[in-house]
Amino acid sequence: MREPHTRGDTAALLAGLVTVVLWGSAFVGIRAAGAAFDPGPLALGRVLVSCVALGALILVYRIAGGDRPPLPSRRDLAAIACYGVLFLGLYSITLNAAERLVDAGTAAMIINTGPILIALLAGMFLREGYPSGLFAGCVIAFGGVVLIGLGSARTASNAGQGIVLCVIAAVAYAVAVVVQKAVLARVSALTVTWLGCLAATVACLPFAPALAEQVYRADRAALAWLVYLGLGPTTLGFVTWTFALRRTSAGRSGALNYLIPVVAIVLGWAVLDEAPPWPALVGGVVCLSGVYLARVWKTGQQTSVTRPASSAVSNGETT
Repeated sequence: MREPHTRGDTAALLAGLVTVVLWGSAFVGIRAAGAAFDPGPLALGRVLVSCVALGALILVYRIAGGDRPPLPSRRDLAAIACYGVLFLGLYSITLNAAERLVDAGTAAMIINTGPILIALLAGMFLREGYPSGLFAGCVIAFGGVVLIGLGSARTASNAGQGIVLCVIAAVAYAVAVVVQKAVLARVSALTVTWLGCLAATVACLPFAPALAEQVYRADRAALAWLVYLGLGPTTLGFVTWTFALRRTSAGRSGALNYLIPVVAIVLGWAVLDEAPPWPALVGGVVCLSGVYLARVWKTGQQTSVTRPASSAVSNGETT
């Protein structure tokens, strides 16, 4: 049975697509900045930039007379800290390290087991169920990701270590999304993102001396990529991701992320002059088909939406 499209679902879809483009560009940014920054300092630099940007946004919003959402409870603060450390900390560091050992296509293939893990965990812990259309779409989309990875793969002496790091990143990403989804029922998206960045910053502080040294030695291009990673994929990307996740199920939001390898390959082609082989192009088309199926085909189980868009709008929240 096909789910009717609501205004909230359309807004969530558009926000999700913005996230996909920004997170896809992060693969290019990480590779470009990786020559000047080690994995830990790069992760810390991203969240520091994001903390400043989000803090300024919250300040401007309050000065402009926006509503002040209630402070999260201690339980929610613990969950937000867990999400921030896992997604903005552990995931970022392990992915940064993995991209030094395996190519972007292979990394994207492994990382994008995450949406399947999200669907499994959300069905189990968030009671979203297991719609057959979601899993059919995930299987097709993952097949496309496999084609992208196989088409883009290059041999490397430390590929095994890189694959292990990608698996760790994928698991951290999936668990963080499920934790985040539960908190979004009670806490605004902007607040969750900002507090998550603060938690990740604290967790990454041991890398501060190395970051200071590498910032001093880095050229302007590397510094520009660091700032972009903090403002684009981390700040705006996580705000739009949280916006989308708040308005639709974790499983369907995660399925949209199968488009990230497609974006990464296209931007890598345009920015880094890396032309993808034809299996990667075929894989991109298969990914698009699987994501479309996962978004529009649903059987029996009602998709869990934590909070209708109209409710958030009527309360004047900026999410």
